[in-house]
Amino acid sequence: MNERYQVSVSPHVRDNITTQKIMLAVIIALMPSCIFGIINFGLHALLILVITPAAAVISEYAYEKLLHKKVTVGDLSALLTGLLLGMNMPPEIAWWIPVLGAVFAIVVIKQLYGGLGSNFMNPALGARCFLIIAFSGQMTTYTSNGGFINKVWDVPATTDALSQATPLAYLKLGEHFDLTSLFLGNVGGVIGETSALCLLIGGLFLVFIKVIEIRIPAVYIGTFAVLTVITAAIRGYNDPFIFMLEELCAGGLMLGAWFMATDYVTSPITPKAQYVYALLLGVLTWIFRLIGKSAEGVSYAIIFMNCLVPLIENYTKPLAFGIVKEKKSDKGKEGEKA
Repeated sequence: MNERYQVSVSPHVRDNITTQKIMLAVIIALMPSCIFGIINFGLHALLILVITPAAAVISEYAYEKLLHKKVTVGDLSALLTGLLLGMNMPPEIAWWIPVLGAVFAIVVIKQLYGGLGSNFMNPALGARCFLIIAFSGQMTTYTSNGGFINKVWDVPATTDALSQATPLAYLKLGEHFDLTSLFLGNVGGVIGETSALCLLIGGLFLVFIKVIEIRIPAVYIGTFAVLTVITAAIRGYNDPFIFMLEELCAGGLMLGAWFMATDYVTSPITPKAQYVYALLLGVLTWIFRLIGKSAEGVSYAIIFMNCLVPLIENYTKPLAFGIVKEKKSDKGKEGEKA
């Protein structure tokens, strides 16, 4: 018999989708927010969005070359990590800080744990939290230089840089912020999070082309929305529903829910686990934002839940085909018969 059979472990599903295509689709989905961030904050934002992905790609290439590993920069995962990290940077931050963060994301969080598929937390968010701890002053100073914000807010042309409080700082005090500005992005913040509209367009694009399922962002945002409107009503805020919408459009919730919480590597696989994961994400974000002292909490919520994914999957794993779970009552009856 000359006929040979190919034997391999499961799963045996075949598809023409590749890691490179998935990463490219996410990068394309992020482009509206990146372009708006550049228009909003000026050329320094463009610099950050260029050098941070470049540093991530160079770090991965250098690490794999030095350790004589297969070079994987072609899968675009390092490029995407660097882009997400750049989008999470304040617009006027010193260029070397996100570069350092990109090296940390790729080498420490991704490669030291075995590369793509082995990291236990989202590399971009892990690097952002590292930078917040190491450079808290620079990472929490939000300025604009020229950009669209100054035109909308009529900032004098002689002002080179304007330090701004983020909308979340106002919302933390129970004050309202203009919802239209929050939705469109005419506000201060990090480069890629200000326009909820652009992020929503990108997220729905990924759902439409079936790169991500809508269950994680929908349950995450929905859980946070319900808890927020209840909290606002209990505290006696004016227009609790409007306050909830302002919380949804402010800060990094949209960026985190659509593009980071849905990361293939660090999020659950099964639908049941994804529902639990997203529900707890909404609860944690609500605790960090509205109960705790911090105005923001998306990054910490996602990283914390990344660490709990193995535990969630262990308790929500589906039964194998043909296996029927025994009921406690049935076990009791068997014991009585014995």
